[in-house]
Amino acid sequence: MTGGPRLLGRIATAEGPRWVRPHGDRLIPVAEPFAAFAAGRRPADVGEAVDAPLIAPVDPTVLVGIAQNGPEHVSPVQAWLKSPRTVVVGGAEVTLRRDAGAAVAEGEIAVVIGRATAGLTAGNAQEFVLGVTAVNDLSSPERVEFDPRNFESKSGEGYTPLGPWIDTEVGIDDVDLSVAVDGRLVAETGSRSLPVPIRECLAYVARWTPLGPGDVVMTGAPHSQALVRPGQTVTITVAGIDLVTPFA
Repeated sequence: MTGGPRLLGRIATAEGPRWVRPHGDRLIPVAEPFAAFAAGRRPADVGEAVDAPLIAPVDPTVLVGIAQNGPEHVSPVQAWLKSPRTVVVGGAEVTLRRDAGAAVAEGEIAVVIGRATAGLTAGNAQEFVLGVTAVNDLSSPERVEFDPRNFESKSGEGYTPLGPWIDTEVGIDDVDLSVAVDGRLVAETGSRSLPVPIRECLAYVARWTPLGPGDVVMTGAPHSQALVRPGQTVTITVAGIDLVTPFA
């Protein structure tokens, strides 16, 4: 895309969600970005600076997780679906379930789709990506023994903190990722540590199901997990975007 802002987010208004970009300590409203993306440009400014809390950067219709894409896996990846209703914005407090065993924060690179994925291949995948952001794919892994399809382990309310910003310039082949718990760095990694590259993950997903503007693909956790408990705060940083999640 050419021109316009690098970072995009959203705020809540009486008329519904509104797209914004950061400008110093202000937020500048911008046009809905997907039409602009399809035309090869970034959205234009559409108003004066506003002051409002950020919300999740997108409301995905489809939220896809990539399994078997950590350092211990060597087999082809597989995808699974997570409820979009678990998505919350970075900074929102998440109450950990008390009836599901230990809780694990999984820092991942989230890809935000920019247009319908018909024709997406590993070679041209970047052309379909609006940008990347940070995601915390919260899990209760002890439930996998009873439910290997991840429904119980990953369906808690607020179990997908996302954003708050989408970086529309960073490429999908070289994205940094780190995880800190209460300010202590516990993982420093990135897309280079994924056995299956992000572009191949996107091609795999698009081969089996259509994706569209605003859908999200979580690309796997390359040694970026941490046990968490109530009272702690996790910060996941992707391409310089800090996703902060306090736990209750």
